[in-house]
Amino acid sequence: MEPWMWAVLLLLVGFCLVVLEIFVPSGGILAMLTVCAVLGAVGLAFYQSPMVGLAVLAAAVVGFPIVVILALKWLPETSMGRKVLLTPPSSEEVRPEISQREALEALVGRIGRAKTPMLPSGFVQIDNRTYDAVGEGMAIDPGQRVRVIEVRGNRLIVERVSEDEPVEDPLARPVDWEDLGPLTPPAA
Repeated sequence: MEPWMWAVLLLLVGFCLVVLEIFVPSGGILAMLTVCAVLGAVGLAFYQSPMVGLAVLAAAVVGFPIVVILALKWLPETSMGRKVLLTPPSSEEVRPEISQREALEALVGRIGRAKTPMLPSGFVQIDNRTYDAVGEGMAIDPGQRVRVIEVRGNRLIVERVSEDEPVEDPLARPVDWEDLGPLTPPAA
């Protein structure tokens, strides 16, 4: 067998060893065997002739990144890859709960009191419940009245309001019968 054939065979063995190292981590043993196979292939190719040596060296330089990228693309589809690699969370898992978001958006326009100094963030109390909030504009002292103007993420954006502005009576608001849902009789 010609030396260039051995060089190509060793290069193919190196490609297989690097794929095996990706799928079966060996603590670097397979990586070291891969380096030895590639160096042997390049050495044998240069022993044949400089042109064959440069061709095998170019094949190794271009081929190894391609083989590694293809193996890494294929890894998540294998059973071991699914066990090792984490799957990214879905958008439903990352978003805040819809009911929580809707409850916060229902507070837009409501008036409450600052519970802590807001420089710019702090806590506000609306209807005897405490919420995380961010003040817009100047600092807000504890006890000052604030109005919810916006919801960003899970925080309320509030602004300071004067003490003489009327407070909306929650009992004076009309009932939205569509949002109540089905009524069920109490369990006996």
